[in-house]
Amino acid sequence: MAQLFADRRDIDFVIWEQMKGEDALKNGQNNGFNRKTCELMINEARKLAINEVYPTMKDGDHIGVRFENGVVRVPDSYHKPFGILKEGEWGNLTVPEVMGGQGAPSFVGDAVSEYFMGANWSLYSYLTMGNGAAHMIELYGTPEQKEKYVKNLVAGRWGGTMLLTEPAAGSDVGALETSAVKNEDGTYTLTGNKIFITNGEFDLVENIIHPVLARIEGAPAGTRGISIFIVPKYFVNDDGSLGEPNDIVCTGVEEKMGIHGSATCSMALGGKGRCIGYLLGQENQGMKVMFHMMNGARMHTGLQGLAYASSAYLLAVNYARQRIQGRDLASFADHSAPSVPIIKHPDVRRNLLKMKSYVEGMRSFYHYTTQIGLKATHSEKEEDRVFYDDLYSLFTPVIKDYLAVRGHEVCIQAIQTYGGAGYTQDYPVEQYARDCKIASIYEGTSGIQAMDLLARKIGKQNGKIFATFIAEILKSVNDAKQHEGLKDLAGRVESAAYHLGKVAAHLGKSASSEKFKTAFSHSHPFLEGMGDTIMAWMLLWRSTIASQMLSRGANDKDRKFYEGQIKTAEFYIRTLLPSTLGSMDAILDGCGAAVEIDDDAFGGL
Repeated sequence: MAQLFADRRDIDFVIWEQMKGEDALKNGQNNGFNRKTCELMINEARKLAINEVYPTMKDGDHIGVRFENGVVRVPDSYHKPFGILKEGEWGNLTVPEVMGGQGAPSFVGDAVSEYFMGANWSLYSYLTMGNGAAHMIELYGTPEQKEKYVKNLVAGRWGGTMLLTEPAAGSDVGALETSAVKNEDGTYTLTGNKIFITNGEFDLVENIIHPVLARIEGAPAGTRGISIFIVPKYFVNDDGSLGEPNDIVCTGVEEKMGIHGSATCSMALGGKGRCIGYLLGQENQGMKVMFHMMNGARMHTGLQGLAYASSAYLLAVNYARQRIQGRDLASFADHSAPSVPIIKHPDVRRNLLKMKSYVEGMRSFYHYTTQIGLKATHSEKEEDRVFYDDLYSLFTPVIKDYLAVRGHEVCIQAIQTYGGAGYTQDYPVEQYARDCKIASIYEGTSGIQAMDLLARKIGKQNGKIFATFIAEILKSVNDAKQHEGLKDLAGRVESAAYHLGKVAAHLGKSASSEKFKTAFSHSHPFLEGMGDTIMAWMLLWRSTIASQMLSRGANDKDRKFYEGQIKTAEFYIRTLLPSTLGSMDAILDGCGAAVEIDDDAFGGL
C-alpha cells in the first residue's frame, strides 16, 4: 500500500468544517482562490509527494549528504524532484505576491507542507528555507537589498539559512563571539565560526544567502549588542548577476542520528579576512529582526513533528490491517480458529487510537494557531492585532515543543505496532522516529520553550491572554453540552480547563517568588499539561461538529468518519486526560527536589 503521509479526509475536515476555510476565502485576503482551486492544489501536492518526493526519502537516509572539497552534495535523486517543485513554485505558496510568491491561503500551504514534509522533509527544506530569510529582508532591508535578494530566495533559485549557533553560544545567544568591523564603504568585515547550520552549503541552488548574527566592535555585551548581517555565498552585482565568492565557507557536515539528507554544516567566516556582510536593519537590533524568522521556524518545526507523526501513524494503521498474527481474543481457546489482522487485538487498537488522537488533535491545533496568526496580521484595529499577536505568541512554544515531542512519541508507537519488523530498516517507521527526534531540540529545546512559556507568555497583558485562551475552551465546552452524548466529555474538559488555569496562576506566582527555580523546574510539565488540555479541547470541538453532522444524516463513509471523531475524543478525554490532571496536581505540590539536590548527589563521579 502506498504511503499516504496525511489523511486527506481529516485535512478536509479541519480546513472546511472545523476552521471554516470557505469563510476565510471570502474575506478578500486571498484573491483568486476558491475551494475548488485549493483542493486541486492539495491533490496535486499529494501526487507529487507520493510519486516524486517520497522515492528519495530512503536515499536521503542511506546515502545522505557528502562533503567534498568544500562542497556539500545531496543525493543525486534529489535533483529531479527539487527542480519539479521549484518550477512548480511549491515552495512559495503562501508567500505574498509582492515578494514573488503566490499568496495562497495559509491552510493550503500547511496542508501541502504536511505532505511534502512527510514525503522527505530534508528535500523540501532546501526549497523553502529561503523564505524565512526573504521575509526578514522584506521587513527590514533597504530597497536595494529587497531588489537584490528577495525574489530569488522566494523562487528557490537561491537558498537561505540562519547563522546563529556557535561552539560557545547555543541557547545562550548573547555569548556569541562572531565579530563585525565597519568598513569605510558601509559594509562590515565579519570573522567567526558557526555550527549546526541547516543547509549552510548544498549543490541544488546557484547562491546561498546567509543572515548572520554578529557583534559590532564596541557594541554592548549580551543580546543587546547583537546585529544581523546579510552574507551571500557569492556577491550579487547591481545587475543581479553573480560575482566573486565571499569569504564564507563550509568546513564540514555533522553525522547525525537522523535527517541524513539535510546538510548540517560548520561555517567559517573571514578565514582569509575578506568576509563581507551587509547590515540588515539597525545596529544592535539583530535579535528583534531574527525573531521574525525564528517564530516562523518554530511553527514549522511543530508542523514537522506533526508530519512525521501522521506519516508514521498511517503506516502503522495500514500495517495493522494487513499483518495476520494470532487468533481473535474471543476465539483464543479454539486452536483451530483462523489468525486475524493485528488490528483486531485490543492492545493494538488502544495504541492506534492513542496515536490517532494525538495526530488529529495536533493537526487541529496547528491550523487553529495559524488562523490566530492571520488575525494578528490582518485585523483592522491596532488593539486587535496586538491582542491576537500575543495570543499567537502564547501558543507558539506549545506548537513547537508539544507537536515535536508528541510527534516523536507517535513515531515510537508506530514502531511498536510493527513489532520487531518496525525496528528494521525494511520499513520507514524507524527512520521517521530518528528524523523526528531533532524537532524537540533545534529552534529551541523543550526546556527553552517551557521557560519562554512561563517567563514571557502566560503573564501577557496581566494574564488577559491566558484567560482568553481558557474562555475559548469553555465556549467549546458549552457547545458540546448541547449534545446529549457529549455532556460527560464536555464536563471533563471543563474541569481540566479550570484546573489548568489554577496551575498557571500558581506557577506564575511561584516564578515571581524566592522559589522561582522550583517553578521553572516544573515549566515543562506545565507546557505538556497545557498541550494535553488543548488536545482534549480540539478533540471535543471535533466531536461536536461530528455530532451535528450525524444528526443531519451522512453517507456510510462520512458516518464512519464522524463516529470515529466521537470515539477518538471519548478515548482521549476518558483515558489520557486523567493522567494530565495528575501531572497538574504534581505541579501544585511544588516538589523542589530537582533544584535542591546537590550537584555531586547526581552520581557518576
